[in-house]
Amino acid sequence: MLLGRILELEGYEVFHAKDRASGIQMLRKQDVQVVLCDVFLPDGNGVQMVAELPALAPLAKIILLTAHGSIADGVQAIKNDAFDYIVKGDDNRKIIPLVSRAMDEVRQNTRKNAALQPAQTTFDSIIGSSRALQSAVKMAQKVAATDVCVLLTGETGTGKKVFAQAVHQASPRHGCHSAFSKELLESELFGHTAGAFTGAVKNKKGLFEVADGGTVFLDEIGEMEYGFRPNCCVHSKRANLSVWATRNPRRSMCASLPPRTAT
Repeated sequence: MLLGRILELEGYEVFHAKDRASGIQMLRKQDVQVVLCDVFLPDGNGVQMVAELPALAPLAKIILLTAHGSIADGVQAIKNDAFDYIVKGDDNRKIIPLVSRAMDEVRQNTRKNAALQPAQTTFDSIIGSSRALQSAVKMAQKVAATDVCVLLTGETGTGKKVFAQAVHQASPRHGCHSAFSKELLESELFGHTAGAFTGAVKNKKGLFEVADGGTVFLDEIGEMEYGFRPNCCVHSKRANLSVWATRNPRRSMCASLPPRTAT
């Protein structure tokens, strides 16, 4: 309690838990950055708690406190990725700078993690007020809720990929996403069996099958070789047949330039 009060005076928001079980419940409900945990808990062991923390709060840091420090516990705690392991009595002068360092590391890792997350494109991020654009957005919003295949046409740079991402994010399939360019080999898209060609040592699922329940986006399909395009169409249609059938059939989205007319 005293330690919690000291941390509150330093400007930290503090949550209290009396044992391991209540601590786990707290971590599931609250966004906690730093955990201060006793090694000896009424219903468990703090060293084991270190190993459990990543599943509960992946970016949080845990500092172990003990009145009876042992080399074995200290070594195991660090192996389990504890931020630090300190003996009570020394904690009064160490704990504040230690918590500050742990918080700094959590913030730094949070920023790095956020930078790695791809920006999500939604219909709200499509900027424009023209009648044609608003009509296209309304049509795309209707399509997003269905399982039909989608063909996006337009000149290069007109936003086909943006529309594809917005449709995907607005659909029930937004948890799975793949984008393909024309350079990908047939074996990557459609899969192959062992021995199909030199180097094929085992069966491999194609990305059409791996994307089950998600969205397949074929970028610039009009630029693919003519002999390759029918295969894409065949596999899209076969998605509802037994060889490809699933509870959640795949949806394909393709983008291409509009047909060129002779002059």
